[in-house]
Amino acid sequence: MKQLFAQLQRIGGALMLPIAVLPVAALLLRFGQPDLLDLPVMRAAGQAIFDNLGLLFAVGVAIGLARENHGAAGLAAVVAYLVTTRGAEVFITPPAALLALTGHARDLAIEAFKSNELKTLTVPVGILCGLLAGALYNRCHRVSLPSYLAFFGGRRFVPIVSGLAALGLAAAFGLEWQRLEHGMATLSRAVLAAGPWGLFAYGVLNRLLIVTGLHHVINSMAWFVLGNFHGHTGDLNRFFAGDPTAGAFMAGFFPVMMFGLPAACLAMYHTALPERRPMVAGLLLSIALTSFLTGVTEPVEFSFMFLAPALYAIHALLTGLSFVIMNALGVRLGFGFSAGLFDYVLNYKFATRPLLLLPVGAVYFGLYYGIFRYAIVRFDLKTPGREDAQSAAAAASPASAPDERARAYVTALGGAGNLESVSACTTRLRLIVKTQETVNVDALRRLGARGVVRPSATALQVVVGPTADQLAGEMREAMASMPEESPAAPGAHAAPPPRAAPAPPAAAGAPAPAEEALRGLLAALGGPANVRSVEPASSRLRIGVASTGAIDSAAIRKLGMRGFAIAASDCVHVIVGPAAQEAGASLRELLST
Repeated sequence: MKQLFAQLQRIGGALMLPIAVLPVAALLLRFGQPDLLDLPVMRAAGQAIFDNLGLLFAVGVAIGLARENHGAAGLAAVVAYLVTTRGAEVFITPPAALLALTGHARDLAIEAFKSNELKTLTVPVGILCGLLAGALYNRCHRVSLPSYLAFFGGRRFVPIVSGLAALGLAAAFGLEWQRLEHGMATLSRAVLAAGPWGLFAYGVLNRLLIVTGLHHVINSMAWFVLGNFHGHTGDLNRFFAGDPTAGAFMAGFFPVMMFGLPAACLAMYHTALPERRPMVAGLLLSIALTSFLTGVTEPVEFSFMFLAPALYAIHALLTGLSFVIMNALGVRLGFGFSAGLFDYVLNYKFATRPLLLLPVGAVYFGLYYGIFRYAIVRFDLKTPGREDAQSAAAAASPASAPDERARAYVTALGGAGNLESVSACTTRLRLIVKTQETVNVDALRRLGARGVVRPSATALQVVVGPTADQLAGEMREAMASMPEESPAAPGAHAAPPPRAAPAPPAAAGAPAPAEEALRGLLAALGGPANVRSVEPASSRLRIGVASTGAIDSAAIRKLGMRGFAIAASDCVHVIVGPAAQEAGASLRELLST
C-alpha cells in the first residue's frame, strides 16, 4: 500500500510539468483576442497548445517520472504517443457514407473522421504514454546490448522499446475507442449531474489531498477530462474553447484564494506577539500576496495545516462550500494557472457573472478572518509570530546566497549521500532519500520551509513556496561539488576524538586556515563557552554548540570559509576544504587553551 501511495505521489508531481505550460497558452490566447492586441497569430499559437494537450501531457509526465528528469524519457513519450494515436486510427472503421466518396475527398474525409473520433481521448492517451515512457526509462536506460547493437543500448533503447510497447495501447484504443468514449461520457454526466454535491466533494477533496500532493490527480480529471464541447474535454479546456457551462470546477477557488487565505494571514499577523509583528509582517504579506495575485496557497496552508488540523478541515469545508455558492449564483470563472487576481482580470471576458465574486469574496474575507483569529487565540496556536523564543531567533537568519541556501538545504536533508532524487512541483521539493532519520526538520524550517510531508519510508516533500523548482536546480548543482556523505542524525553528534590521536595530514597544496582565522572563527561561533565539540568530516567541521543564536554568520563568511550552514539547533557545519582534519585539530587546541 505504501509503495502504491508513493507511486501516486510521483504521478501527481509529474502532472504538474505539463500543467505549468497552460499559463503561456492562456496568455497567448487571451492577448490575441480582438478586444486586446487583436493578433491572430498569437491567438492561433495559444490555441495550438490547447489542441495538443495530449502530447504535452505525454512529454511532461514522462520527464517528471524519469530519474534525473532526463529528456530521453520525453522523446520516448513522443514516440509512444504518435504510435498510439496513429496506430489506433488504423483500427477505426469509418461510416459507409464516407466510404462511398471517391478520390482525394474520400481520403481527407476519412482522415478527419478518425482524428476527430480520438480527439476526446488525447489527454488520457498522453498521460498513459507518459507513464509508460517514464517507467521504461527508469527500467531500461542502462540496458546493455551485444557489441554489434551497442549503439542502440542505454538511453537510445528507451524510445525503441516505448514505441514497441505503445503498439499495445494503439490496439486497445483503436479497438475499444467507442467503449472508452462511452465510459468517459458516462463519468462526465455522472459527475456533472451530481450538481452541488459533486462540486462540494471536489472542493473538499482538493484541499484535503494537498498534504499528499495527490490533488493534481483529481484536478487533471476535472480540468482535462470531464465534459465535451465540440471535441474539447475538461472544465479548463472547455472554458477557453467558449463553453458557457464550463468553469464550475474552477470558480469556487477564487473566493478562497483571493480573499479567504489572505484574511487568514491578516489574522495571524494581528494575533502575533506585538514585539514579533515587524519580524513576521514581511513573511505573511509575501504569502498573502502570492495567494491573492497568483492563487498559490500552499505556503499559507502549511503554516497552520499541522498546527491545527481541525482548522484546516474547516478550511477544506469552506472551499467546498465556495463551489456550491458560486455555482448557485451562476458564476463561471476560469484560469490558465490558478485562481488569482491575474487570471481573474485576464479571463474576465470569458467569464459569466464575474462581478459576483466581489461580494462573495468579501463574505469569505470576514469569515476566514473571524474563524482564524478566534481559533489562534482560543487554542494558543503557534502560528508565525507566536513560536517559542528559540525558534523565532533561529528563523531570523536563513541562508541568503543561492549556493549557500542550496548547500544548507542539502545538509539539513542528510547530506548529498542521502539524496537519491531531487525534483520539484509548484511549491514543494519532491525528494527520494536513503533514510529519513538524518533529515533535520527543525533546520529545514529555519531555512524557510513551510512544512514537511513523508509519504513513504523514502519519499519526502518539503514545502518551500513558488521558488521550489529553482531551489531544486540549485541543490542538484550544489550536490555535484559536495562530498557523498550523510551527516549523523540530529542530536547524535559524536564527541570529539582524544587530542592525542594523530590527525591525517592535509592534502598537498591545501593549507589549513591560519591560526588568526581559526581564532576569528571561534569568536564568531560565540566564543569557547558556546562550542561543545569539533569533529572533522571530509572537507568540513561539524561543530556542536550550546546555542546557534550566539553565532555571527556574517563574521564567519568574512573569514573566507568555503561554506557555512546550521544543521541543527546544536550543530553547525563549516566547510574549510581538504585540510579539515588539521583545522579541526588546531581548533580543538585553541579550545583547550
